[in-house]
Amino acid sequence: MTEPFGERVVWQPAKPRFRPARLVVAALTSALAVLAAAALLPGVRVEGLWGALLVAAVVAVLNAVLPPLLAALRLPFTVVFGFLAVLLTNAGMLWAASDLLEPRFAVDSFWWALVAALVVAAVSLVLDVIVGANDDDAYTLRVTQRIARRSGERVESDVPGILFLEIDGLALPVLRRAMRDGSAPNMARWVAAGDYLLVEWETDLSSQTGASQAGILLGSNEDIPAFRWVEKETGTLMTCSAPADCAEIERRRATGVGLLANGGASRGNLLSGEADQTILTVSRMEAEKKANPGYRAFFANGFNVTRTLVLFTWEVILELAAAARQRRRDVRPRGHRGGIYPLMRGALCVVVRDLIVYGVLTDMMKGRPAVYATFSSYDEVAHHSGLERADTLEALRKLDEQIGRIDRARRYAPRPYELVVLSDHGQTQGATFLQRNGFSLADLVDRSVGRADVHGIAGGDEQQAIVGLAIDEASGASHAKKRAKNDVSGRRVVVLGSGNLGLVYFPEDPRRLAQEEIDERYPELLPALRSHPHVGWVLVRSRRDGPVVLGPRGVRHLETGRLEGEDPLAAFGPRAAQHLLRTDGFAHAPDVLVGSFYDPALDEGCAFEELISFHGGLGGPQTRAFVLHPVTLPAPAEPLVGAAAVHGLLAGWRAALENGGPAASPESRATVLHE
Repeated sequence: MTEPFGERVVWQPAKPRFRPARLVVAALTSALAVLAAAALLPGVRVEGLWGALLVAAVVAVLNAVLPPLLAALRLPFTVVFGFLAVLLTNAGMLWAASDLLEPRFAVDSFWWALVAALVVAAVSLVLDVIVGANDDDAYTLRVTQRIARRSGERVESDVPGILFLEIDGLALPVLRRAMRDGSAPNMARWVAAGDYLLVEWETDLSSQTGASQAGILLGSNEDIPAFRWVEKETGTLMTCSAPADCAEIERRRATGVGLLANGGASRGNLLSGEADQTILTVSRMEAEKKANPGYRAFFANGFNVTRTLVLFTWEVILELAAAARQRRRDVRPRGHRGGIYPLMRGALCVVVRDLIVYGVLTDMMKGRPAVYATFSSYDEVAHHSGLERADTLEALRKLDEQIGRIDRARRYAPRPYELVVLSDHGQTQGATFLQRNGFSLADLVDRSVGRADVHGIAGGDEQQAIVGLAIDEASGASHAKKRAKNDVSGRRVVVLGSGNLGLVYFPEDPRRLAQEEIDERYPELLPALRSHPHVGWVLVRSRRDGPVVLGPRGVRHLETGRLEGEDPLAAFGPRAAQHLLRTDGFAHAPDVLVGSFYDPALDEGCAFEELISFHGGLGGPQTRAFVLHPVTLPAPAEPLVGAAAVHGLLAGWRAALENGGPAASPESRATVLHE
């Protein structure tokens, strides 16, 4: 890349090279895939290699014409209808080839053509891996460049743009070990060459994507106490994955300083960062019901759909095999891996990932000034498989491969780009609260408040909620039904889980109850919580002493720092009290905030949800996120604490690149944003 803060040079984008040898190899592998389909499927017949080569040639010509035409159509629900349209077109191309080439090639029906298209894609993938001659990136870039030019949005400039690629849930210690052990070879190579620096940042108490992305993308995550919280004044349960709630979160915090304001693009995020262009962004989920040209590059190559479906199926098979292997070996802790989770893993590890990659490539070829994309596959697999299990690290390796692909594409863009990789939080591992005790946190609260009307919500990880709700929105599922589920008015007690953070609300009272009131009404509750061996601390607000943290053998007064007995926050880091004091000041802080235990010797805690690797609270690597940035961008002068500080750093880099000057101080910018 060019030196961003020195004398600016004229940017000359490279052109994707046309390699005839690779074209020949690709034709041969396609022909072999057709032969394999004919051998495997009774409804498909082909006469030898020459017949298969003719089929491959006809399909290649049709693929160059038909899918781009389909991709140019402005279809509502673009992802759903785009996949169906291109999949049927792929089958139609084989069906047409059968009519053109009979008797050398014959397909008995359209449905055999559909199955044959999937088989051809699967065999082609295997052969591409064996011969190592796949030239798909060059073809993809040529198609993407052509779409960018014809869209009229292409910006050619010498002013550098910036790409922010987020790996959801990846902790700094895990990344370092992955780089050392070969699970992140591209990122390891950048650091080893001296081109990149790895910087740690510490998350806020709500160490989860909703709070982190609000801070990173919008500059503030004030009053987001957890992944889920109750707003007593309306009797509403807010969730950081519900499209309507994400839109409201963004509306409250959008002040014009969004990281992606003024021409940026959001890909695969919870919040848009005030971007002009979005795909798979939950706060803008309404846009997914309309025609979205952001997917055009993906659907312009007809092979993408069949390849994605094949890889999706393979990912589901890998998950089923990995789950069976864990059960056979009795691996502990072991998460829930049944139900729809295998399909969720396939969707996030393949379909969503590929759509986002193509979105980023399109943004680059159009010359957009800033792009922020989130890749959630590592986070999803870690929740259920474990922090550093084999299939979790394989998900990370595949992400590193896609990041390398985006890196290589920069040289073909109409402007220079800097590339930054970061995470929004990490994860900590351990058997869940329910697995350890046979009952949930809601059950414990229920026993302690006299079997009152206790409503507990602690199921499912954020990605499952995101995809499920996205499907509901895209399919027009009842909005009224969803909001009724979020209505907690009239409930006596609501218990929420957010990783290893538990929240207890008494919705009947419009204000937050004081410790003395809780002790008077429910005298067994706080003693039961603070004495439980898998609870590390309990935060309440006292009328007399202000916010206090209760532990099994001590009390910490947050405002004065006074300590009685043993410090309940001793195992949770030097800034644990600072984080808790900040959360205590939120308007929608719970009546009782509960943190699980954390054992530094075993590096484990326990979630109040059924996730064996978790995040949301304090303790362990869940709060140790990272920023991997080029040495050409100035490193922060002070430790980065909180997502708003990361926003200051990233926004300062973007401003400096656009203005050609040194980056603004991220510390001073974060201070201004908090004021």
